[in-house]
Amino acid sequence: MTKDAIFIAATGQNVGKTTICLGVIAALQKRIGKVGFIKPVGQHHVKVENDISVDKDAYLFKKYFDLDSPWPSTSPVIIPAGFTRRFLDGEFSSEHMLDNIKRSFQEISSEHAFTVVEGTGHVGVGSIVNLSNARVASELGLDMVIIASAGLGSTHDELAINIAMCEKFGVKIRGIILNRVAQSKKEMIEKYFPISLDKWNVPLIGSVPYDPFLSKPTVKDFEVLFNNTLTSGEPHRLRHFESVRLFAGSVNAYRKEIEPNQLVITPASREDIILATLEKHKEMAESGLDFQGGMILTGRHSPGKEIQDEIRRVDIPILYAPITSYDAMKKITSFIAKIRLEDVMKIEKAIHLVENNVNFDALCGPRLHIG
Repeated sequence: MTKDAIFIAATGQNVGKTTICLGVIAALQKRIGKVGFIKPVGQHHVKVENDISVDKDAYLFKKYFDLDSPWPSTSPVIIPAGFTRRFLDGEFSSEHMLDNIKRSFQEISSEHAFTVVEGTGHVGVGSIVNLSNARVASELGLDMVIIASAGLGSTHDELAINIAMCEKFGVKIRGIILNRVAQSKKEMIEKYFPISLDKWNVPLIGSVPYDPFLSKPTVKDFEVLFNNTLTSGEPHRLRHFESVRLFAGSVNAYRKEIEPNQLVITPASREDIILATLEKHKEMAESGLDFQGGMILTGRHSPGKEIQDEIRRVDIPILYAPITSYDAMKKITSFIAKIRLEDVMKIEKAIHLVENNVNFDALCGPRLHIG
């Protein structure tokens, strides 16, 4: 029997599956009421009450949407580092884990009008423990929606691999959602991509535009990235920046070029640059404006006591990273920001984009027209 639920997977990591799921659940709550969520197999986890480990996405969704399902049901199987070796040594049974998933899904789906089941990575992830996304979707009797990064040829090729895995397990693909579609290519993608999907008889049910704000890290992300806490500006941990700039030139040039809402990377030894930044923020504050900047100070030695005292007198987020400025910039440019529970602005932006660019009648299927 077809269930009022959908399995949402992706063609790989960092495609935006969590972003899409946020928007899907928010939209369904408005349209049909009580919506359940389950992440059958999780990898990256956090501790919650009673020392229970749950997947990070399960934590985000349960907290943000105030879901009432118990933690173990929302995140029944966790695969932490080292787990696969223990599985191969015979310490764990895939059938036992699958039974936990089935019980959790039955519990959640029986109490909700619709249930969103979020996969992990691409469709084949979990195969080493016999719990690939394709197998789990098949065992739960669910159709799948696949999220892919927007493109044409390369995206189609990635989908071909994932769809082949679904065919192996007899999983029906209800539709494809393309994420981060460039506005300049949106019309072309929406014209040609459905044609490319015809061979599989799979529809394109969403085309979500690219929004650079969703990819912007917060100051808190930088604390995690550099494994250090802020020297100052703790109330601004969720600040996003319009631009990131590495500066090592003259202080006079810097004073002329400094911009608002910019993250500046400079050596901790450049006290002239640090003081110029602090002066600019104080000047703007005296005019009743927030310059909204931030700094990452680099090098083998942290800022001296006197300059740290000056830093703490100004309400600006500043972080010390004991690496070179070049390495700091390289880490930042390659860093992929994840959506945090506290980052309400980013969550709301993600929800708005998905709600307005996905066909929810097609996503929910024929038994649940939501108009």
